[in-house]
Parts: sequence; structure tokens; C-alpha cells
Amino acid sequence: MRGSLKSLFAGAVALMALPALAQPAPAPVPVDPAPTTSAAPAVPIPVPGAPALTKADVDAWLDGYMPYALARGAVAGAVVVVVKDGQVLTQRGYGYSDVEKRTPVDPETTLFRPGSVSKLFTWTAVMQLVQEGKLDLDTDVNAYLDFRIPPREGKPVTLRNIMTHTAGFEEALRGLISDDIEIPAPLGGVLKRWTPERIFAPGTTPAYSNYATALAGYIVERVSGMPFDDYIEQRIFAPIGMNHSTFRQPLPTALKPLMSKSYRSASGKAMPFEVIEAAPAGSLSASGADMGKFMIAHLANGGPLLSPATARVMHTTFLDMIPPLNRMALGFYEQNQNGYRIIAHNGGTQRFFSNLWLLIDENVGVFISLNSAGKDGAPGAIHNALINGFMDRYFPGTPNDGAVDPKTAAAHARMMAGHYIASRRSDSTFMRTAALASQMAVMVGPDGGLLVPGCRTPPETVPALGRARPIRHRASRRDRRDSKAPA
Repeated sequence: MRGSLKSLFAGAVALMALPALAQPAPAPVPVDPAPTTSAAPAVPIPVPGAPALTKADVDAWLDGYMPYALARGAVAGAVVVVVKDGQVLTQRGYGYSDVEKRTPVDPETTLFRPGSVSKLFTWTAVMQLVQEGKLDLDTDVNAYLDFRIPPREGKPVTLRNIMTHTAGFEEALRGLISDDIEIPAPLGGVLKRWTPERIFAPGTTPAYSNYATALAGYIVERVSGMPFDDYIEQRIFAPIGMNHSTFRQPLPTALKPLMSKSYRSASGKAMPFEVIEAAPAGSLSASGADMGKFMIAHLANGGPLLSPATARVMHTTFLDMIPPLNRMALGFYEQNQNGYRIIAHNGGTQRFFSNLWLLIDENVGVFISLNSAGKDGAPGAIHNALINGFMDRYFPGTPNDGAVDPKTAAAHARMMAGHYIASRRSDSTFMRTAALASQMAVMVGPDGGLLVPGCRTPPETVPALGRARPIRHRASRRDRRDSKAPA
């Protein structure tokens, strides 16, 4: 498995147990135009003979891979969008948005559910208000709320904690996704109904949180004075022409006929529209073409959405908590590969699975969304094969980049051996027993390779820790394990 030790190490570390706004909020500090960052990957050396990234070549490559991948994985339909230099390079629909009616996926108008890729819109809204001086990343969020989030170990939660998934909340399992309701409760009511326990002090432990993201969306709602859905439509969708997108549940009448059906398997029956109560964390419905517009805006230093200084802060302010692993920027996952700098986010509902990657320095973006859970972990396999194949074809690294000798690899493996428990877990309910029972055992095999459930990495293929090879941020691995929660 390519880069599997580095992927496992990134995931394993994250698994370790480790009234209305009556008073004005403290004056926010404007965005710092010079964020503190760690060293970026070394500038890669172009590999002679690599195909040019052109529409004709990408179309041929995608058309040779995607239909086969969907058929093998029992996935009904998919959309893939590639943007380059401020333009859509290609947008391709595969399979069906409605199997029974044999309706093909239209990348321009068919709506998919990007799951937690929705969070990037919430984070963009937060950064717009930071840019305007209405929010501050390091202020206690209670300054913006009409209910209280208690401190833990004397430390309050901040928007910076929330955007880097270090607010310390336990997992909130109730009310995330439902097939049984049509209209979610108002966002404030959802958040006040139950506040998850704080199981870590803020800023100390990565623990992915949909509740925290919804909290950020509620802060956007309160500080802007606009309902969250209205804000996103007026301040994000409208400026970049996202005319086939909405966070609203149920769907607006005009968009409902464009929504792709979702499936457990391509041969199964269509399933109901999923309602996500923590809406800012994952309720977006959008066409592939619209997601291309969003990628183009971020690749253009924020485009019409953010100033270049604010976009730079969002894209390059990394949380250096566990060096030398992939890190969190402000809302984006770092996912460097083949020596190229990538920021990304993935997403999964129960039956839609999506991923968005931005090669910031190359002004290239890739988006994929699938409308079926499929079989044998097909969505994750398709996503990984797509980005690995894309990078190795158009942005290849040097052969054996990051490889180390077997002795060093075996030493690295011994450092990782042990038992791990998810930091994304429920501690205050009976679900705590499930987290304890599902600990991951990491062992060293007789040849020095790592042995973990469902994965084996021989030492001779292990990349050096700290080098940029195909890797997934801890939240990416976590999200694929928990398809019941928006990823």
C-alpha cells in the first residue's frame, strides 16, 4: 500500500487517548497578513516525460478509470471536476443520478451531497467576518453566543480551536443524520438541546467535531444578523455564481428535481434525502460545476470571497501539534504529496462520499463525489486511487521519494507499536464502551513490518517519517470509518 506507514502514523496519533447578544463582543483583532507557518515541502523537480495536464489527456485518463471503478465498486454515479489556472479544465459525469429512470449524471446541474466538504463554506464565512473585524479567532466563543460553553482546565474554546478541530468536544452522535425527518430544528435549538462534554482541554488534542462546526455556523448567523442559509447564499454562492447549490433542508423547489438519488449499492433502491441537523457541518447540496467555482475562488487567493491576505491566513496557518505529520490549516487538511503542497477536505454522509483537493502553488483543484456507499469500501478506494493516479501522472515525484532502509523502517515500526483509542469518541454515554472495545492494536511482524487490522506494510516500502508521500490527514481516515457522521 503506497505510503501506508505514513498514513497509519498520521491516523494512529490522532487515535491516541490523550439571552440575545446583549453586550458587544471584545474588539476583534484584524487578520494577520503574515501567518506563522512551518516549512513547505521542497519545490519538486519536474519529471521529464510526464503528460501535460490538458483537457484531452485528463478526459481520456478519467474515462479509462471511472466507469470501471464505479462498476467494480457497485457505485451508481459520480462527478469529477478538475480546475486549472482559474478555469474549469474538465467536468465529467459518470453513471446515473437515478438508476431506475436511467438519468445520467450531469456535472453542470446534478446535485450531490458533499458531506463535510460543506465545512469549507462555513470556515470561509467565518474568515469573511474575521476579515471585517466582526470575529476574532482567539476570543472566547461565549462572546458571540446566547448560551454558554464551559471552559475546561480554565481554557475557553476559540474559533481557532474549532477550525483546527481542537475544541475538545466529545463526539455528538445524536441527531447527525436522519432519513426520518424532513425539516431540521432551528440551528440554535439543535446546539442548545445538548452540549457535548469537553473531554480535552482546548488546543491540546485533535478530535474532529461536527458540533463545533455547527457552533461556528451559529456564530456566523448571530454576528452577521442573517440566518445561516441566507448568509451562505448572499455572501458565498452569489458572488461566484453557484446557482445550483444550497444548504437548505428540504431542498428548494427549483433544485429538488436536480438532486441525485443516493444508494447503498448501485443495484439497490433509491434512499431518502438525508437531513443533517448540524447543517453548517454537512448539509450542502451542490453540482460539480458549482464546486469547481468554489475551488477556483480559493485558488485565486480568495477571489471574490476573501482578500488575498485573509485567504493566505486560512490556507497557510497550520497547527503544528504533532510534527512532522500532516497538519490542519484553518479548516483545510494538509495533504502534501509527491513534494507538492496540497490542502484538502473530504466528506461523507451515509451514502454520498466526496473529496476536494487544492494544489495551491500549481493553481489546480480536483473534486469528486459519489452517490453510493457501494461495496468493500469502494468510496475510499476510488478517492485514493484518483488522487494518487492524478498526482503520479501529472505531478510525479522522484522514484522512491521518502523511502528509507529496512533497518530504519523497522525502528520506526517499533516506535508505533501499541494500542490506540480514537480521540473522536463519546465519553459521557454508554458509547464510551464502544470506543474502548474498538481500540486498534499496532504490532510489529517478524520481518519488521507493521501489522494492523486489514493492513500490512513491509519495511522495504516504508517512507521516512516526515517526508511528503501519499498520506491522509487524521480526520480523513477518521471520517471514512464513521459514515454515519458527516465527515
